[in-house]
Amino acid sequence: MEDLVIRDADVVDGSGAPSYRADVVVDDGRIAAVVKEAAAAGCQRPRATRELDAEGLVLSPGFIDMHAHSDLALLRDPDHSAKAAQGVTLEVLGQDGLSYAPVDDRTLAEVRRAIAGWNGHGDDIDFDWRSVGEYLDRLDRGIAVNAAYLIPQGTVRALAVGWEDREATPAELDRMRRLVAEGMEQGAVGMSSGLTYTPGMYAEDAELTELCRVVASYGGYYCPHHRSYGAGALEAYEEMVALSREADCSLHLAHATMNFGVNKGRAPELLSLLDKALAAGADITLDTYPYTPGSTTLAAMLPSWANEGGPDAVLARLADDDTAERVRHHVESLGSDGCHGVPIEWDTIEISGVADPALADFVGRTVAESARLRGETPWTTARRLLLADRLAPSILQHVGHEENVRTIMRHRVHTGGSDGILQGAKPHPRAYGTFPHYLGHYVRELGVLSLEECVAHLTARPAGRLRLPDRGLIREGYRADVVLFDPATVAAGSTFAEPRKLPTGIPHVLINGRFVIEEGRRTDELAGRAVRRSPQLP
Repeated sequence: MEDLVIRDADVVDGSGAPSYRADVVVDDGRIAAVVKEAAAAGCQRPRATRELDAEGLVLSPGFIDMHAHSDLALLRDPDHSAKAAQGVTLEVLGQDGLSYAPVDDRTLAEVRRAIAGWNGHGDDIDFDWRSVGEYLDRLDRGIAVNAAYLIPQGTVRALAVGWEDREATPAELDRMRRLVAEGMEQGAVGMSSGLTYTPGMYAEDAELTELCRVVASYGGYYCPHHRSYGAGALEAYEEMVALSREADCSLHLAHATMNFGVNKGRAPELLSLLDKALAAGADITLDTYPYTPGSTTLAAMLPSWANEGGPDAVLARLADDDTAERVRHHVESLGSDGCHGVPIEWDTIEISGVADPALADFVGRTVAESARLRGETPWTTARRLLLADRLAPSILQHVGHEENVRTIMRHRVHTGGSDGILQGAKPHPRAYGTFPHYLGHYVRELGVLSLEECVAHLTARPAGRLRLPDRGLIREGYRADVVLFDPATVAAGSTFAEPRKLPTGIPHVLINGRFVIEEGRRTDELAGRAVRRSPQLP
């Protein structure tokens, strides 16, 4: 007998086709059979050692988070309900050009400090890996959900070139090519960049093109956080499209939206650009989160020249009054490249987390509000925070537009990504709520997408981008990464006031055929594993 039969589910299979009623049989971690109601009429129904009544529930493939920042959280927190409770069965890590492999001892220490606002300092983690393959092996010891990995171009550049704003030498470029090739051979699915973050932003297009050619030779894709989401956003998107076409590399645009006042209502222009490229033969997908504010670190707002040389150099510049005044002028008057070319509005910058508990009073307030309470300028407050917390503060940036969010999520190459930063006392609610928010708010309440369309965006389409041959659909022989949810009640519990509340209406989640959420509660299963680039692909 099989392990499990899920009876009388309304199957939304990920293909975008209409739902159907069926029994779904799970055995040995895979979907053993899908017996549609019509086919079962007059026949003996499938039997298993365990039966689950799914009357009134939708059964769909597990959701794939195309943009996750759980690189350390998966190792630190075996529970990981932030994602498991949403029905996420696979996360794509290594985002925005900065993560923890490949590294040596020097760059590991630098990267840990540079992205402490994303992942914490990692003092509770045994960093017993250096290569991409070793990191994936570490994940294989047991994690809450499956995880794939993008080679972070900024980390590669830090390893081969350093944190300086200069062109790579031919020898350094060759080393970067080798590092990218090794990472792909060890199982990475592609390469990411953070082109408003140092040191990745110091790479010119010619350098990025050469690395993308390596990625393409292994069947991977390029996932850039491009050079601007504000002033010059369309030009930045166009740059990435042209670069990927030159390299003949598939392109996946990270958290692809149009932010800041200069881009209000301009999403159709972005989609027109993409449609023209797709019609010309480009291979492009994108991901978004269904919220208007963004989330990053406070240090990311600084101009690139202030970030040159790594974290210690940044702190030294901020500690020097004259240099700090130059930084302020760039941030507040000129619009730094770190803030996407737009002069910063301090009343849009909300502190979401700090590393030092003594600074907790800043959390949940905008920089402008904290400055008023202290009787000082916003820049004085921001500088104080950056120095006192050693660049660790994370922020919410309230600069998005709802009409842009809705327009982009309808596009035929759209996928879902939380961009969820799990650090801080008040993280962005997208970390805990992205996928049920799509299903509850944008499907049931607003009708922006049909249920079948939305599930396809969150399952089969990202699986296709990742070139996974056995995930993303409800099909016989596919991995039993399965979510059961109530379409009438599914909703994000997380809010900006209470960002860590878990969702409602998702009673069961299976990963590799094992219950990680059962009757709405997290089990003790660590069913996730590293998902490596399929070895049979070029």
